[in-house]
Amino acid sequence: MESAPHTPGPLEGTRVLDLSRFIAGPSCAQILADFGAEVVKIERPDGEDARHHEPYYEGESVYTMLYNRNKYGATLDTRHPDALGVLEQLIRWADVVVENYRPGTIEKMGIGYERMAELKPDIILTSISGFGQTGPLSRRALFDAIAQASSGLMDTTGDADGPPTLTGTYIADYVTGFQAALGTFAALMHRERTGEGQRVDVASLDSMFATLGTRLISYLMLGTEMPRSGSRDLLTAPVNVYACADAQMYIQAGTNSLWPRLCRAIGRDELAVDERYRTVPGRMQHSADLEAVVADWARDRGSEEIGALLEEAGIPFAKVATVPEVADSEQIAARGMVVTSEHPKLGTIRMPGNPIKMEKSPPTVRKAPPAVGEDNEHVYRTILGMDDARLQELRSSGAV
Repeated sequence: MESAPHTPGPLEGTRVLDLSRFIAGPSCAQILADFGAEVVKIERPDGEDARHHEPYYEGESVYTMLYNRNKYGATLDTRHPDALGVLEQLIRWADVVVENYRPGTIEKMGIGYERMAELKPDIILTSISGFGQTGPLSRRALFDAIAQASSGLMDTTGDADGPPTLTGTYIADYVTGFQAALGTFAALMHRERTGEGQRVDVASLDSMFATLGTRLISYLMLGTEMPRSGSRDLLTAPVNVYACADAQMYIQAGTNSLWPRLCRAIGRDELAVDERYRTVPGRMQHSADLEAVVADWARDRGSEEIGALLEEAGIPFAKVATVPEVADSEQIAARGMVVTSEHPKLGTIRMPGNPIKMEKSPPTVRKAPPAVGEDNEHVYRTILGMDDARLQELRSSGAV
């Protein structure tokens, strides 16, 4: 990711008020910030809940470092009686508001979409929730694992004879954050053409449901339910993780063009012309036999030897990498997927980069994730124009 602080982004001049917490909302707002938006993140005077989550580095939660770069950080107790007027000022300033409260909460706070539209007629409100703003489950609370369980994703993950399995990362939150950012971009384009604001309603359940792919369409169109398949491919074979002498290798050679190449690479040309294995359905019918052949071939060979043979044959493969291996890899470095920023307390910090690459207006890292209330002076004095007396009044009352 580009790190030049003055590189203009496509959202330069767009103002975003981030009222969200945890992952999905903050990651949405961070994407907007990476592309040049001016983002003000509001959190309680003692910091949002995520700041109290491990792991810590020098007393700071690195959990929050992932989703809050390029933002100004200000504190405000949004439930305090004196906070409503300040929130209304911030809404008038903003082009976009990002929130991930449980549906109905911002209405109780006095800043529902209708009120926001009164304050700023072309406001875009991006609301991220577990089950959406409508439907019988809309008021239920949700975290990432609940989205995985309720969407069907968990039931698709794991071995056929094992229990449903949680994925190894907060995939529901990440996907929902990206969907919300995409919806916000689309709403901004609509406003540019028409002058109209609108509410963007993104649910974790919807986001995960939409990722179920072949399993979902098989049920919707064919009425069939695919069982869990572990690391096997759902549709072709042989495709799986195979143990070699020094690592685990994922090999994908299930298509009609790749299968003969694999046979040649492993010295088993006769399998390529075997009538049982010539078609995709045939190979799926005999997938266990074919996987045993590949497993026997790979078992006593090293990953470098296997990789060289498969690369020469044009067969997709990968060593199953650990997080340190991939984070320190040449490919990740070449793609700019680990970026640095100077934190006022922690010094140089390393973070994941933005996966979207653009030639003319790339995402940038301009500011480290803020400490709690780090930018109160800038937000309240410079942006909102408060004088000393008003700011001191808010501080004394505990609202800021």
